[in-house]
Amino acid sequence: MKQLTAGTSRLRRTQWILGALVLAVLASAVLLVRPTAAEPTGPAAADKHVTRAITILMNREHLTRHPLDNEISERWLDNYLKMLDPRKVFFTQSDVDHWRNYRDQLDDLAVRGDTTVAYRVFQQFLDRIDERVKLVNELVYQPHDFSVDEVMVTDPDEIGYAKNDAELRDRWRKRVKYELLDLELDKDLTGKEAQGKIAKRYQHLAKRMRQTDNDELLEMYLTALTTSYDPHTSYMSADTLENFEIQMRLKLEGIGAALEAPDGETLVKKIIPGGAAAKDGRLKIEDRIVGVGQGDEGPIVDVKDMKLNDVVSLIRGHSGTIVRLEVIPKGKPDPVVYAITRQQIELTDQEARSEILEAGKKPDGSPYKVGVINLPSFYMDMSGARNGREDFKSTTRDVAVLLDKFNREGVDAVVVDLRHNGGGSLTESINLTGLFIDSGPVVQVKDFDGQKTQYDDTERGVMWDGPLVVLTSKFSASASEIFAGAIQDYERGIIVGDTATHGKGTVQSLLDLSQRMFRGVTNAPQLGALKITMQQFYRPDGDSTQNRGVLADVVLPSISGVLDVGESSLDYAMKFDRVEAAEHVNYNMVDPRLLQALRRLSAERCSKSEDFQKLQKEIDRFNAQKEEKTISLKREKFMENKGDMSAEKHEQEEFEEMNDPNRPVVKRDYYFDEVLDITTDYVRMLGTPQAAAIKR
Repeated sequence: MKQLTAGTSRLRRTQWILGALVLAVLASAVLLVRPTAAEPTGPAAADKHVTRAITILMNREHLTRHPLDNEISERWLDNYLKMLDPRKVFFTQSDVDHWRNYRDQLDDLAVRGDTTVAYRVFQQFLDRIDERVKLVNELVYQPHDFSVDEVMVTDPDEIGYAKNDAELRDRWRKRVKYELLDLELDKDLTGKEAQGKIAKRYQHLAKRMRQTDNDELLEMYLTALTTSYDPHTSYMSADTLENFEIQMRLKLEGIGAALEAPDGETLVKKIIPGGAAAKDGRLKIEDRIVGVGQGDEGPIVDVKDMKLNDVVSLIRGHSGTIVRLEVIPKGKPDPVVYAITRQQIELTDQEARSEILEAGKKPDGSPYKVGVINLPSFYMDMSGARNGREDFKSTTRDVAVLLDKFNREGVDAVVVDLRHNGGGSLTESINLTGLFIDSGPVVQVKDFDGQKTQYDDTERGVMWDGPLVVLTSKFSASASEIFAGAIQDYERGIIVGDTATHGKGTVQSLLDLSQRMFRGVTNAPQLGALKITMQQFYRPDGDSTQNRGVLADVVLPSISGVLDVGESSLDYAMKFDRVEAAEHVNYNMVDPRLLQALRRLSAERCSKSEDFQKLQKEIDRFNAQKEEKTISLKREKFMENKGDMSAEKHEQEEFEEMNDPNRPVVKRDYYFDEVLDITTDYVRMLGTPQAAAIKR
């Protein structure tokens, strides 16, 4: 995979070391097929070689150059235990004490490629799940007194692991009470219906965890290692790598349906517009898929209680082939079989889309025309680019088409909405910036040794030279921050939204292990990839976006702005720092006096808006909730406190909106109306004599 960084010479040296592992892996390649038995019983043949390759790459290529030592080993063990049991309800203190005897040994074992501890810990985890399921089945059907004013600790950092059976039992008794109250509030479920749902939930958890295969377990274990260096370095199994590349090229082959398995049943969550299922018309949202067959006559495989990833793998397939789905339609008792021909599906919900809106009034009484571009990610078909395809999918190409339309339609301003954009291709963020500036540095990148590389927009000319507003939130990360930071540093446009963006200022390279270990070998086994932090990026003016993010010029109140989803809340996140500014011209389309006026006008409107006043009260309640580490299990208090939107529900709503294929380009609510008011204020001020004086 083509590297976007300057570290390729070091990677070539690493190839000689990785090459020593190739013969050993080839000898065992026949064993790299995913095991038919779901539950992992011990290290697979490839574990040793993949683990050794990862440790070599981490030692030699990670930005921090932190050695694989006892400190990393301790972090690694803690990360692994946290991944398996984040709420500290399955393992006991004695379990954890036993495994912590290995806290300074994982590094030494990894150098030898020994992953035995991963399987031993996981096997105990499965045993503990079975024990807890039995306990839940006992507790959930017991009477519970919801008039007692007792509390459950909601922050796992505030508690340790249970020290004895009595403490463990009491912890689970409270968790069962909490889940019963939660179902009553959210689903209006009570009595036996709620009890049965909770019992089934944990039974499914036990089944699903026992379907964890060797690839998934190795991915989890090695990612516990890589995230001990920084939050964004991870090992991807072959399946995860395939899904990542699908997201980047916005294409897949299948039926075009998003699935979920909340309680062990495979449900249709969304139908992708234009996909095979949408065209067929029979499959509906909330239908249950209970079986999958291949072709016209292949046997239908029972997928009840099957792991969701495995169900997806059965349904996906080459364009033009047939898959038969055994489906129980929503609200009906009997199954039916739908034969659907797979096709290539364009994931259009993740590509750039646009809409032209009218807002405000010009001096002549006509409305301003504002072109809005909704950009969910910085995507690029890496495979197409790598293979030299001239028409490979690209963010910049798609946005250029939209800007050309805006120019023909005579819009007065452009708003680029990055609120749900978590990043993507570094190359695309640079190229996209070039559509709005003539030329010059977009981002600076620093290696582990302090060596800087400057990435410029080298193509002269712009696609849009008028007023520009970039809309951001705390979910805007990485490539989004490169774009927003450059626009701000060039004084090319204004940033509107949450106080700051996410704060991810590091650059990851994707190192395909198969390509690096089997250069020139045909039909090499797929070993996945290491997504590794190799560099840190800096804005043209020299500031990193790491931890601090890009600060908005005009801040609007929002719940997302106070969620703990920023880089600074992640373990082992790197620190903010600066480098020397790169020389560049300023467009002088922003000025402190102009920003002061925009902020004043926006604040006046928000203070008079009932919607923003209501939002501010919700933010205040939410901030007060964040300080609470417990929740009352007394029914009246629970309903009152949990009835207010919780952090988890806010995050869930944000992610559902981000992934909704039917979401509009613009959600025209009071928040976006204020964005349009700010935009038209900005256009008007740029046209005043005072603004003209600023631009000289």
